Amino acid sequence: MHYEEDAVTDQPLGQLPRRWRRWAGAWRRWSLWALLVVLVAGMLVTQVWLAGRYEAGEVQTRLERDTADAVSDIRNAFAHNLQNLQALQAGDPDLASWESRAAVLLAAHRELVRIEWRDSLLQLRAHAESPYRPQHRDPAMGASMHSETALACTNARRITGPSYSSSYFQPLPEGVGAEMMEVCLPLVNDGQARGFVVATYSLQTVLQDLVAPGMRRTQEVSFTEADGTRLAMVGATRRGTRMFTAQQLFDLPGNTLILRMDGWHAAPSVFPNVLTALVTAMSIALVSVLVVLVRDNRRRLSAERDLGEALAFRKTMEDSLVTGLRARDINGCITYVNPAFCDMVGFSAAELVGQVSPPYWPPEHAREYAERQSVRMAGRNDPPREGYEATFMRKDGTRLSVMIYEAPLINAQGLHTGWMGSFLDVTEQRRVEELSRTTQERLQATARLATVGEMASLLSHELNQPLAAIASYATGSLNLLGSAQASQPPSPQDLADLRVGVQRIAQQAERAGRVIKSVHDFVRRRDQSRESVTAQELFDAVLPLIRLQAHKIGVRVLLDIRPGLPAVLCDRTMVEQVLLNLARNAMQAMDDPQIHPRILDLRVRRAASNAARGWLEFSVADMGVGIPQDVAEHLFTPFYTTRAEGMGLGLGLSLCRTVVEQHGGFLDHAERQPRGTVFTFTLPAFQEADD
Repeated sequence: MHYEEDAVTDQPLGQLPRRWRRWAGAWRRWSLWALLVVLVAGMLVTQVWLAGRYEAGEVQTRLERDTADAVSDIRNAFAHNLQNLQALQAGDPDLASWESRAAVLLAAHRELVRIEWRDSLLQLRAHAESPYRPQHRDPAMGASMHSETALACTNARRITGPSYSSSYFQPLPEGVGAEMMEVCLPLVNDGQARGFVVATYSLQTVLQDLVAPGMRRTQEVSFTEADGTRLAMVGATRRGTRMFTAQQLFDLPGNTLILRMDGWHAAPSVFPNVLTALVTAMSIALVSVLVVLVRDNRRRLSAERDLGEALAFRKTMEDSLVTGLRARDINGCITYVNPAFCDMVGFSAAELVGQVSPPYWPPEHAREYAERQSVRMAGRNDPPREGYEATFMRKDGTRLSVMIYEAPLINAQGLHTGWMGSFLDVTEQRRVEELSRTTQERLQATARLATVGEMASLLSHELNQPLAAIASYATGSLNLLGSAQASQPPSPQDLADLRVGVQRIAQQAERAGRVIKSVHDFVRRRDQSRESVTAQELFDAVLPLIRLQAHKIGVRVLLDIRPGLPAVLCDRTMVEQVLLNLARNAMQAMDDPQIHPRILDLRVRRAASNAARGWLEFSVADMGVGIPQDVAEHLFTPFYTTRAEGMGLGLGLSLCRTVVEQHGGFLDHAERQPRGTVFTFTLPAFQEADD
């Protein structure tokens, strides 16, 4: 025993719960089958028991019905006998005639054993006895019988009707006896009892003659008192193991008897009973079915489990989708929508299923959509596989743009039963595209304004020196010409000097023209397509403007471009404007006489965090006082500035971030040590396509 316990204990802990779960599952499965068998057996036993109860109830009901019929027969016979007793006094007969009539009545009714005619004082005037049962009255019993008769007649006089006495035992010859009962019928004349007719019943004979013979052959019939004492009994002997008893109250004026019938019946038979036989046959069939079900149970449970898992997976997958799904039948009626579609349009599944013209169709497009649906349902136009865009209306009235992809819905038999559509909410995408377009337009407008300002500043600075030189050479040339006109013709030296001056004027004018052309070319560059541009080319385009402003405020410009860097894929004009704006902001941060030295550091290197993807990092650093915390919180807010001239000619940091993010990069800033701020942004490197 210890070895077995150790073996169980040494099992890995992870296996014990799995084994327990397997045992629990097997126990649950077999317990269900055992419960089913118990229920079937219980049903069979219950049906057999109910069948037995039903048969016993039928026997008891039949016995009670026979008892009631027997009481009714005896009551009718007693009433008929009372009429015959009253008829004995018809015509005021004499004693001999009366006795003759009484003898005839006794011969016709065996249950009557004696009839007496008594006067009002109960003195016997005449009597007759039954020829079937001669009466030998015992003088000792005369007093008791007289007392019973007196009591019955006294009650009859009081109620002015027949009255029955209590039963009494009268001995008979050969040591036997019988229970007797008397009825006293008053003879009323002018409201006074002038005498009595007293008839004696033998209770044994009453049962023999007045109860139907069929009842006596199958039941034991008896008269009993209230305490169960039997007074008289007739009927069949006991046959069977089970006794059924029925009692009926036999109420007579002055006396009450109980008629009791006892019947014996064998144990209720099972198979002869139709209901029990049917139940047995059904039970046998049910057991046979159970045997078949046991064989097929495992395969059915496995199939149900697989089907349940598949349905649960399908339901979970449909509920977790962000793509709306809608199914329509061949007539265009909606038959299914998933939760994502309901969330998309704001209507519940109950509100959509069964609709042909759904409520999410905007009123302004309802007719167009209905016509398109009619064409599709007619099969004349298959939906485009690349999808098409439509506008839906939510339950609150707002509109949304959706991309619809529809395909025919084919059932397992290969029949076309409808259409299955998937829906993508592209409202946010369209909003972003519109915002991007608007931002591009604003950037272009702002860039043009900034370029105009830069062009004016550049022209004013660059043209200042050539114009000043032209003016100086023109003044010298005029002076040479003026001196020549005053005296003598110009000397060869003066002509040579004049020629040099005119050449200098031409050179300076050509220089001014090149300045104007370069600025003009910078302004006119409007191509928005992305192209491959090196970092050096980007800086070459903006460095003249950067150095112009740097020269004004005494800032030293340092440019550091790592060798071997690839070109970037970008919108050249926009990136140049970003570089120009960041450089101008950096120089403005150092426009303070107390800041020394003033160095603008421009660098380009490969981004460390995105080296695998090929990104370049541009940085613009200054040595200013830095950015305060309250200003940093609003630094990228559109049109936010701390200077009166801010955003007058620049793009603004918000638009710079937008341009960088449109290229897939990021723009951020950080503190520079020992002082200043460094702005950094990234651009994607140009990747040449493989052959």
